[in-house]
Amino acid sequence: MNGSVLISGCSGGGKSTLVAELAARGHAVVEEPGRRIVKQEIESGGTVLPWADMAAFARRAIEMAIADHKAAREQAGWTFFDRGLIDAAAALQHVTGEPVLEKLSAAHRYHPRVFLTPPWPEIYTTDPERRHGFDEAVAEYDRLVAVYPTLGYDVVMLPKIAVADRADFILDCLPRETRQQ
Repeated sequence: MNGSVLISGCSGGGKSTLVAELAARGHAVVEEPGRRIVKQEIESGGTVLPWADMAAFARRAIEMAIADHKAAREQAGWTFFDRGLIDAAAALQHVTGEPVLEKLSAAHRYHPRVFLTPPWPEIYTTDPERRHGFDEAVAEYDRLVAVYPTLGYDVVMLPKIAVADRADFILDCLPRETRQQ
């Protein structure tokens, strides 16, 4: 069984908080590639930022997500990803028109069940790493909602409930048996 579980969806929908809750419960987690890249670029004065060069940013996120995915295969149990390769490839394809999504998705599969956070304006905020507005976040979400099923993923929409309850919801939606290495 593939233990690499994607949590994707709308920016500002509570993904990072949810992944932190899953980590606190002892699960392996992978931070969002985009946020890691933005932090690195801001600290180093770099320009591979979504608001400066989205194509370069998406390409770097793809590279990072592939490395993350490969490293997760060494983990026992579930590994929860705060976004991943599909999000980065969808962004690159949207910005450049390059048909990368299907090929990358086929080569690097995640667990067949993907969890999406819906738009949640009541908790949405911007910060130094998330400068886009809510309308842009919803547009990205709409693209992802359309993409995941076309790639053969079973999309489960996360309810707008407390973070601990969301974590319980995800764990209840996954098979109980420990995945095989």
